[in-house]
Amino acid sequence: MALTSLADVAIRDTLLLDDSPELATALAQANLPTLLASYVQLSGDAEFLERFAPCIRPAYSNPPTHIPDDLANELRTRLHRLLTTGEGLSATPPSDALVQRIMSVAVGEPVADEFVELVYDQCGFKPWIDRSQITTRKPAPAGFKVLVIGAGLTGMAASTKLTEAGYDHIVIEKNPEVGGTWYENRYPGVGVDTPSHFYSFSWEIWPDWSHYHPQGADMQRYLVEVANKYDLRRNIRFNTAVETLVYDKATGLWTVTVRNRDGSTEDLVVNAVINGHGPVNRYKFPDIEGLDSFAGPVVHTANYPTDLDLKGKRVAVIGTGASAAQLVGAIAPDVASLTIFQRSKHWVLYNPEIAHAVEDGMKWALAHIPTFKEWFRFKVYWAAADGLFANVLQDPAYAGNPLAVSAGNEATRQYALYYMQQKFADRPDLIEKLTPDFPIFSKRIILDNGWYDALARDNVMLETSGVKRIHPHDVEAGDGTVYDADVIICATGFNVSKMIGNLTIKGIDGRDLGEEWGEEDPRSYLGMVMPGFPNLFWTVGPNSAPNHAAGQNLISECQINWIIEALDRIVEADAKAFEVKQDAFDAWNRKVEERMPDMIWSHPGANSYYNNSKGRIFLSWPWRLVDFFNETRAPQEGTYTLHK
Repeated sequence: MALTSLADVAIRDTLLLDDSPELATALAQANLPTLLASYVQLSGDAEFLERFAPCIRPAYSNPPTHIPDDLANELRTRLHRLLTTGEGLSATPPSDALVQRIMSVAVGEPVADEFVELVYDQCGFKPWIDRSQITTRKPAPAGFKVLVIGAGLTGMAASTKLTEAGYDHIVIEKNPEVGGTWYENRYPGVGVDTPSHFYSFSWEIWPDWSHYHPQGADMQRYLVEVANKYDLRRNIRFNTAVETLVYDKATGLWTVTVRNRDGSTEDLVVNAVINGHGPVNRYKFPDIEGLDSFAGPVVHTANYPTDLDLKGKRVAVIGTGASAAQLVGAIAPDVASLTIFQRSKHWVLYNPEIAHAVEDGMKWALAHIPTFKEWFRFKVYWAAADGLFANVLQDPAYAGNPLAVSAGNEATRQYALYYMQQKFADRPDLIEKLTPDFPIFSKRIILDNGWYDALARDNVMLETSGVKRIHPHDVEAGDGTVYDADVIICATGFNVSKMIGNLTIKGIDGRDLGEEWGEEDPRSYLGMVMPGFPNLFWTVGPNSAPNHAAGQNLISECQINWIIEALDRIVEADAKAFEVKQDAFDAWNRKVEERMPDMIWSHPGANSYYNNSKGRIFLSWPWRLVDFFNETRAPQEGTYTLHK
């Protein structure tokens, strides 16, 4: 599967760049390993590549990557000449072997050949499949219709790929605009843990990010622009909520009851349903005595009113997870006092890029230098996703600190501790309050973007005894201390375990998915399908979340690919419905359960929203992203039934 994108265009004639000040600035500012990857792909110069191999180190290494100035300048000179004159441009595309070697050198460690196909697809070099170009595909019959729930990132991916595959569909969205999580979350400081240049669609890699980690408004702007470019709104019905889904075995059709903005209900009859409403869509308030009696505003970060003015106010924040850390860092300088009620501790990592703006030269390189944005996406993917997988894998031979699961995990833990001790050298009280007693990465980490600095401020208090009750004008802590408050902000997360949300779903013979999953025990096959519910496809479902690192965008794309492959099998066979077999479902869940003891999330000290109250890890995917990619190329023969 050699990369052919460069052979398909006349680069020498159409993609040569002017010898401009912008190009000079880009070559001076852009990431050097990525410039190297672009140059070697364009030139095929493997010997030059090897001169850099001793200089480039893996992400987070100490000592870090160091490329000598003379070698860096030689790279810039060679690439400048190639881009402006075509001199040195290879007449043939690079082989898979060379692409793989570029990957390994660019990230400073071996990248196995199993990653090549994923990188071609997910980094935008060459789509794994474009169904619109496959003339032998059987088109869906007239009247065959798919309904998608939600127009967030996953629902937008579904609509884009359903259109490409020729499927008539409608997207039901409860909000007045696309974006889902990023439309709804507008609290001060809201941002994305995943780096910008990876957290996007593989078919729409954006060069216009303003920060290396997107702020919430940046993420929403990207999704709006994607909706505009691909004309997604023509298939979206806004201000409408799905309430009930009922399957008719005789016809193989789903009746979906929706509630319109005016309160009226309507039944839509469709062949298949793709649920993209996501697990972080149903926020929850804490169950605290007196919360309803508070006289001032009580808001949740996931439904934050943009007109809420906190300047000079006494603010209480309940929660210390990722949303709270972002919020607190943003509001602490403006409020009169800020009391943070810690419910649980979190590991915090310093990432120097978390607040960095993307330089103009880097933006120009991403927009104009051929293959640069694709190779930078790969670099980010490796550093933020599968390159981190070892952190969550327990090493059975490790006999060190019991608060770690491997030597590497302990090294990361020590790095986090060192950072905390440096930030709070004169505040041993905060070190004691904040130091977790569980392995790092066994629950979601916090990337520090002002959180630690805010905690050290004179107007900020971290309360660790919990909340006993709330009065009209104050909050009483667990130890009886009373804190005056004008505003309460709940950063208390989502009801992740009740994945069905408020939907009522009835399958074959009236099987009730809500009853089968209960409040906190969802199970599926590959996070997507359940026996007894033909043509109902979940996304971001049980045990499909990439909790070792970044990558939800990749998971969503993979699930949509698999779902469309399942729809194609229905069409090819002139069938009515696709249903996973019970034995395949059972075998898959056994495989997941057998894998979990190897993972950090099973450590005795681990407890997070990844697991339910009985300790079962229902959310996390316990393998790498590349494994999910490979599992979701198509439904495996023998695992499903086609109903005719």
